[in-house]
Amino acid sequence: MEIILGFGSNIGNKQATIEQAYDMLAKTLGKMKACSSFIETEPWGFESKDKFINSVAVFETLLSPLEALKVCNETEYALGRRRNNEVGYSSRTIDIDILFCEDRIISTEQLQVPHPLIDKRNFVLIPLKEIVPDFVHPLLNKKIKDI
Repeated sequence: MEIILGFGSNIGNKQATIEQAYDMLAKTLGKMKACSSFIETEPWGFESKDKFINSVAVFETLLSPLEALKVCNETEYALGRRRNNEVGYSSRTIDIDILFCEDRIISTEQLQVPHPLIDKRNFVLIPLKEIVPDFVHPLLNKKIKDI
C-alpha cells in the first residue's frame, strides 16, 4: 500500500529532524518512494515565533493504516515529541500525519484518512502538488493540483 505522510517541525534542527524521521520510517514503515522539497511556513492554528519546516513523502508499506499510525507515533516519540493533553496545536520537534492511504477512506476514533484539513493547509498542499499533483483526493474527487 502507498501511504502519503506529512511532516512538520518548528523546534530544534527542524530539517535534520524530518530527515531523521525519513530514515527511521524507511526501516520501520517501508521504502520511501518520493519526498518533496522542504518549505518554511508560519504556524497554523496557534501563535509561535518559530516557523515550521514542512515536507511530504510517499512510502510503500505492508502495514495496515492503524499499524502505520502506531509506527509514526513511535517515531515522533523517539524524536522528542511529547504530546500533552491541552486542546489545540503547539510547537513540536516533529509531527507526522497520515494524509492518504491510496484511495482509502478511514474514519475511526484514532485515524481519519484522508486527513480532514488537507484542502485548508498550504503547508501540505504545496509539497503534495510537487510530488503527487495528479493524485485524486478520494473525498473531494479532485486532483491535488486542482485543490
